[in-house]
Amino acid sequence: MSVVYVYNGMNFSRLHSLLTAAIVVAALAIVACSSHKREYITVEGETLGTFVMVKCNTSHSEADIASRIMAIDGEMKASMSIFDETSLLSRINRNECDTLDNHLIYNIELAERFYTLSGGAYDITVKPLTDAWGFGRDESKETPNIDSILQFVGYDRIAIEDNRLVKQDSRTQIDLNSIAKGYTVDVVGEELEALGIVDYIVNIGGEVRCRGRNAEGKLWAIGIETPYDGNMAMDSIEKIITVDNGALATSGNYRRFYINDLGEKITHTIDPRTGYSVSSTLLSATVVAPSCAEADAAATMFMALGSEGGALELAKECERTLGWKYYFIYADGEGYKIECSEEYR
Repeated sequence: MSVVYVYNGMNFSRLHSLLTAAIVVAALAIVACSSHKREYITVEGETLGTFVMVKCNTSHSEADIASRIMAIDGEMKASMSIFDETSLLSRINRNECDTLDNHLIYNIELAERFYTLSGGAYDITVKPLTDAWGFGRDESKETPNIDSILQFVGYDRIAIEDNRLVKQDSRTQIDLNSIAKGYTVDVVGEELEALGIVDYIVNIGGEVRCRGRNAEGKLWAIGIETPYDGNMAMDSIEKIITVDNGALATSGNYRRFYINDLGEKITHTIDPRTGYSVSSTLLSATVVAPSCAEADAAATMFMALGSEGGALELAKECERTLGWKYYFIYADGEGYKIECSEEYR
């Protein structure tokens, strides 16, 4: 996940302040004017363990929009969270049940598309590997027994039959973190559209969906972070791009990583085909696509492929065939090298 910044014209605010912000339920919103005039409002808070920011042109109150966001947050966590032991996905991973809801079906089926597209580099059954490398609940930094874990990792070891998840091996587990946040952004966006809102931006932890125009009548502009190791300040912008009725997501290996006893950098992006952390000069991958679920999964897919695995070649092919746009930042000596869609040059 990479945090982005949203700009109105030439002015911008640093969204990292939202990390600790509560959902804005202003008392003034209760005293709504009788004319129900449309105006741009901002709702900020926390969802899915990260920040959420929504700006939209609406006659609805901040309190109303906030309550809808929180309802969606609860629904998504109850379905897809791997951190909530009571969620449906957690219970499926423990083999306590196998019946899927609509959220899980949609995301598992969408994930198959990226599994095929990437030749297996993107794989939602990677959870046992990410756990073993210390990126789950257990933060162990010991090198795991990869060969034994690979026996039950692989999308081809699961199937959906009559709305039920069928596993070839009961030890197979699913992690939807690479797609669920983007999907939740889409769900929030669709909720706004159902209210008749046509000008809005939704940002959850750096995954963004926008429609229409901002308060200045311009396209929504989004800043992409400079991907230096340990960048937690979120105050360095590499590039500003505009998004016209689309979605954007960024994945990178500069925030979630550790250095093992051998001095090796172990990143949270694990190649499910080898079982090992991806070592690559590709530092961050940003994708603009029609839906945020697609952008989220695609950004992770490109990071899993890496600089040596054909990420750039596949990104160019996806731009030709699917219309996706990309912005890749590579390490290049002491600096950075950019590979991107023509319109971002």
